[in-house]
Amino acid sequence: MKHFHRTTVHPDAVLAEADAFFPTIGLTLTHTTNRSRTYSGVVGAPDVSATLTVAVKMEGGHYTFVEGTTDQMGESRIDRNVKKFFVQLHRQADARHEMTAAF
Repeated sequence: MKHFHRTTVHPDAVLAEADAFFPTIGLTLTHTTNRSRTYSGVVGAPDVSATLTVAVKMEGGHYTFVEGTTDQMGESRIDRNVKKFFVQLHRQADARHEMTAAF
């Protein structure tokens, strides 16, 4: 699946945050470039081997476009963690942000 997020956080800070976040869920950094990271590992129960690529690019002057691509079908555990990562980026851009239910 592909996930997208637009933020005001600088691309280098986004990649640094990814390097800190994804190892905590069991993924290992397997490939790195200036604007992307690839992680792989076992996520979830039963053990599912997963690969994730996080890529960033500048967009519209001060925005950073973040794309997370997984090799999983549907709403897997890795996909939910990509969304959690995007929430962390949102909090980094706006510290006042609080998660609330949208009823």
